[in-house]
Amino acid sequence: MNKLSSPFKNPVHFVILVASLGYFVDIYDLLLFGIIRIPSLKSLGLSGDELMLNGETILKWQMFGLLIGGIVWGVMGDKKGRLSVLFGSILLYSLANIANGFVQTVDQYKWVRFIAGIGLAGELGAGITLVAEMVSKEKRGIATSIVAGIGLSGAVFAFFIKQNFEWRICYFIGGGMGFLLLLLRLSVYESGIFETVKATDIQRGNFFLLFTKKERFKRYMNNILIGLPTWLIIGVLVTFSNEFGKQMGITEAIDPGKSIMFAYVMISIGDLSVGFISNWLKSRKKALYLFFGITIFFIILYFTALWNGTATGMYIVCGGLGLGTGYWAIFVTMGAEEFGTNLRATAATTIPNMVRGLLAVFILPLFEFLRHYFSYLNAGLITSVIIMLIGIIALVNIKETFGKELDFVEE
Repeated sequence: MNKLSSPFKNPVHFVILVASLGYFVDIYDLLLFGIIRIPSLKSLGLSGDELMLNGETILKWQMFGLLIGGIVWGVMGDKKGRLSVLFGSILLYSLANIANGFVQTVDQYKWVRFIAGIGLAGELGAGITLVAEMVSKEKRGIATSIVAGIGLSGAVFAFFIKQNFEWRICYFIGGGMGFLLLLLRLSVYESGIFETVKATDIQRGNFFLLFTKKERFKRYMNNILIGLPTWLIIGVLVTFSNEFGKQMGITEAIDPGKSIMFAYVMISIGDLSVGFISNWLKSRKKALYLFFGITIFFIILYFTALWNGTATGMYIVCGGLGLGTGYWAIFVTMGAEEFGTNLRATAATTIPNMVRGLLAVFILPLFEFLRHYFSYLNAGLITSVIIMLIGIIALVNIKETFGKELDFVEE
């Protein structure tokens, strides 16, 4: 493919920019439903408990799409190249978001978000893999933190777009941004490490290789499980902050879109910081322990300090929760560092999407199951304790990857 001339003398800087903007659009589209959930469903004629129940259902369908898409794009990234994913995924989710602006029923909404989820699944893993393979090991964590920090601010942008435009227009804007980014990507080159492996007969992109060796499977599962707290926070405590607020006696109306905005402002700050903290500590794991500690502190505040409180208090605590889960950059980077070049895109793309998918197949079902036996609040608290314990156990058992060379393959 002929490339357009890059405005950057250093192609690595340009790759970081394009990956950052790609993740910005990805996050805008990924979080947009949570931000406009209530006005969009109300316009389709829903009210009362239907808003919560159908909102959970549509979110699950989007996450199922991410789960399937993570496998599809991950395998393609190792078989065809990182750039094939960066082009294909953004084309699919841009078209899906434009289609989303025309939905008239909940069923249509579910299917379009499912297709969008498949497209959204490829963006982060492929971008982080490409950046990780092109940046020196000393600066890798900082580079991926920049990608995540800039990218995650897409949620903040989505909130402000929602404040100024009708919900259907918000989806059209997301699709339009995707097509603009597609043009920018014509200037990006493939990873040299991947090109070297591509020239050999080494088996690439075999998803099932992740399960054939006990040690490799353990690596894979631990990397997935350390990410669970991120979607516990965003998918449950923040997205449904208005429901939790009612149960806590908060009489002011809580806008879950604003809760997501506050959370993602702080997630962006966390993700911009975590790479530098990791470099300073010379450890990915120590940085994660720090962020886990922050998350636990604000979960405690969430379930204790907000009783009979204010909407502002909820937004502040959601911001704190966002800061604690601002380790997404290092979490995905570790997924790329753990696996050889012939499985790196498969791992780095499926790991974050397995986490997102587990919101639909584990976290939300667990929360719903517990609501049959406990109050809404207690079900949320017990779910939070279980997910945090799983994350901590996985973190204890995961290997340190700071400074790891990436020029190796899985056998």
